[in-house]
Amino acid sequence: MRRQLIVSNSKVMMGKPVIVGTRITVELILEKLAAGETAEQILDAHPRLTREAIQAALAFAREALRADVVYPLAEAVA
Repeated sequence: MRRQLIVSNSKVMMGKPVIVGTRITVELILEKLAAGETAEQILDAHPRLTREAIQAALAFAREALRADVVYPLAEAVA
């Protein structure tokens, strides 16, 4: 059984999804990747993270966006 790496607790980071045992949010990981940081740079900056945790954050985002919800954009995203 695969251990759960993404958790949400209303008392930690206002309930945002975080990597288990940390205060590192999925949002932060995605922002860093979108800004062009590599996984290695993120791991160097956050020693408690693992490559598996970064992959879990990406999988979490994929599943969140897979929901049958339309997200209208005010303007084009580059």
